[in-house]
Order: sequence, then C-alpha cells, then structure tokens
Amino acid sequence: MALAHAADQRCRAGAASQRFQPILPRAVQSLRETGQLSIVTIGSSTTAGAGASAEDKSYPAMLQDELRRRLPQAEIRVINRGVGGQSAFDMVSRMDTDVIDKAPGLVIWQTVAADVVNHIGEEKLAKILKKGIRKVQAAGIDLVMMDLPWLPREGRYPHYDDYRGVLKTVAAEFSVPVFPRYGMMREWAQSRRFTAEELIGMDGTELVEAGYRCLAIRIADGVASALSGPRVERPAPPRPTN
Repeated sequence: MALAHAADQRCRAGAASQRFQPILPRAVQSLRETGQLSIVTIGSSTTAGAGASAEDKSYPAMLQDELRRRLPQAEIRVINRGVGGQSAFDMVSRMDTDVIDKAPGLVIWQTVAADVVNHIGEEKLAKILKKGIRKVQAAGIDLVMMDLPWLPREGRYPHYDDYRGVLKTVAAEFSVPVFPRYGMMREWAQSRRFTAEELIGMDGTELVEAGYRCLAIRIADGVASALSGPRVERPAPPRPTN
C-alpha cells in the first residue's frame, strides 16, 4: 500500500500550476438528496481505454474506484461510453441515448482528438461542441470537458493548439470547467518521475496504464473536493416557548 501511495504521488506533480477545481452544483445536490451519484464518461480512445491491459485499467474504471475510496458513504457509479476513433460529431449524435438517457449527475466529455487528425475546421468544431454542451446543460446535468493530451511529437498536427483553443473558448462561453489534461501531462513528463513509455504508448498518441491511473487520480481529486465541500447548514427550527 505504501508503494502504491508513493507511486500515486507522482501523479500530483505540477498540481499547483494545473488546478482542477470544478463547481458541480447538480452533482452535489444529487449526492446530498439520494446518497448516489452516476457519472457518464463519453469520449474516444482515451475514455474507451485503448492501450490498457484490461477494462478495469481504463481511466473511468479507476475513477470509480478512486471516488468510492474517497467517499465511502456514497454510492458512486461511473458509466463508460467511450468509443475509439470517434469525432465530436459522432459523440453528439449519441449524446441523448448514451448519456442523457442515463440521467447522470455529471458528464465528463473527452473529445476533439479525431477532429484534429481529420482537420475538420475550427468553426465547424465550435458549432458541434456548442450543440453537445447545450444538450447536456438543457438536461440539467453538470459537465466537465477534457483538454487534449500533451504529445511528445504533436508537431505532426500543425493545428493542434488551434483546436485546443476552440475547446477551451467554447467551454468558457458556457461556463464549463475544463480538466487541464495537456498541462498536467506536460508536467508529468517534465517532472522526470515517469518514463516516456509510462505516459504514451508506442504509437505516440495513446495513453497507457500509468497515464490512465494518473488521469483518474487527478480527476478524482477535483470531483471529490467539489462533492465533499462545505455543507450549507439549515437553521434549526425555533424552540417552542412555554
């Protein structure tokens, strides 16, 4: 256990400069009223768990374990709706059936990777992201967007930063918190606490298990903090007078 704890501390390298402190009012309300919280993760290969040795080594599975460990009195369920290779448009097309119909308190949306590769255009991407965000927010569900990954050879995609900018700009327009995956992964790489093979697989783009675990730990840090924040105390009823 001590060894696992020490290894997990590597994941918090750069935490002070890459903060993730989402405000999740609907998720908090759901947890307080029912003692339960359902989270849907929608995305492409990162969410599906490409490169992991088993399903329980994907980031959504480890996120569920982390949140259950931190919030033992709550019933936490993380539903994985990742499909490798999908575009933002593909995900929006299944947002109703795969996400909203599950009635979660929180959605974590990892997207844009395929759109960078296919270079669909920034304006088109912005419209697609806005449509997806509106769907989730109209259903009264909290949403977190996930930034694109840091890649050691991202120069092969000349518009990479432009597409990251679209995601962040659209999220800000709708007050959606963004999990700063890019900055976190860059900090992990620069910390020299990981080998390159622990973070990125042989293809140079996919995460591997150490990366997935760190992803789960850092998301859980922010989500658990939001869920277990200070309670709003209701005033005590007045005492009866004689």
